[in-house]
Amino acid sequence: MVATGAAGAAGAVPAEFVAGFPETLAEISRSCRVLSRAEREGRRALGEQAADSGIALSALIGGHLGAARHAWPTLPGVAGARDAAELRKVGAAVLAALEAGVAALADGHGRAQRHAVRRAAGARKAFVDDLLYGRSDPGRIAEQAEGFGLRLADRHIVAVAAAVGEDPYDETHPMLHRVERELAGRFGDHDALIAPKDGQLVCIATSVQRHVLDAFVKTVAAPRTAVGRAHSGAVGVVRSYEEALSALDLAERLALEPAVLNAADLLVFPVLMRDRAAMSDLVRTVLGPLEDARGGAQPLLDTITAYAASGYVNAEAARRLDLSVRALSYRLERIAALTGFDPDDALQRYTLETAAMGARLLDWPSTPA
Repeated sequence: MVATGAAGAAGAVPAEFVAGFPETLAEISRSCRVLSRAEREGRRALGEQAADSGIALSALIGGHLGAARHAWPTLPGVAGARDAAELRKVGAAVLAALEAGVAALADGHGRAQRHAVRRAAGARKAFVDDLLYGRSDPGRIAEQAEGFGLRLADRHIVAVAAAVGEDPYDETHPMLHRVERELAGRFGDHDALIAPKDGQLVCIATSVQRHVLDAFVKTVAAPRTAVGRAHSGAVGVVRSYEEALSALDLAERLALEPAVLNAADLLVFPVLMRDRAAMSDLVRTVLGPLEDARGGAQPLLDTITAYAASGYVNAEAARRLDLSVRALSYRLERIAALTGFDPDDALQRYTLETAAMGARLLDWPSTPA
């Protein structure tokens, strides 16, 4: 199934994708006209059909070049040329038609590929929405997942990279394509799915391919990425995704420093907030007296947070707060005097630190606890 005279280095092309082109060149060799708009559109449509049939552009162009080379000696304008000048004129017209025809083929082929990419992106978006919302039929989701390289019977981990500023991730974002190329180049065929979701970039990978997930996190290099825990089945994917989202939310509310957050490291916070009334009572009881301080509670609350984050090292805490060590010591004394809890006492500092975390979760003192 090869176009007449078109078999060559570029590979075999079905005859219907070259059909009519030698005849067009024959007519142009007589008239020396340009390729008409209808003829260009015909080649463009053939380019689209070839792409849809899985024919490579190189093979398609090779087939047309081969057909032109084979037809050249028998073209009426070539065979009937009276002198070199007329032959050059005919040759220029035929080459111009060949150039225009090949350009139309390439345009149609590229257009079909772009449509295919958009269709694939749309299918991926629909699948990811269905999977992560957790509201679709499990059997249908599992069947669709196979087409995206996921076997939902396995344990999966979901990582979510937060968007950078006002540049949300979508199907056209260059980072999406960069990550896909990087992972494909390093790991070849891997059981992972990368897709944008609500402006963030999501990676779903099996727990045994944690190295793929780690490479995703490193390549994206987002200001903040959260990684859920491993869970089984479609429901497990949703759970891991929700854990990652919760970790991102906690990181923002608590101003956590790490760029990569593991949900497993943050399990204490859902426990703390499970009894919101108890947490509110802790904040009011322990930290409420700070509101009587000059300047309000916030500076002293920030001092507790910085002191804990620095490992209770005065010099480091003072640096974080842009204070002198003496000024820090004064603040610590005020905290102990107002609350009755000494930041330098191991048990009491734990109470202060827990209350300070609760205050950030409750947005206290801006919002009454």
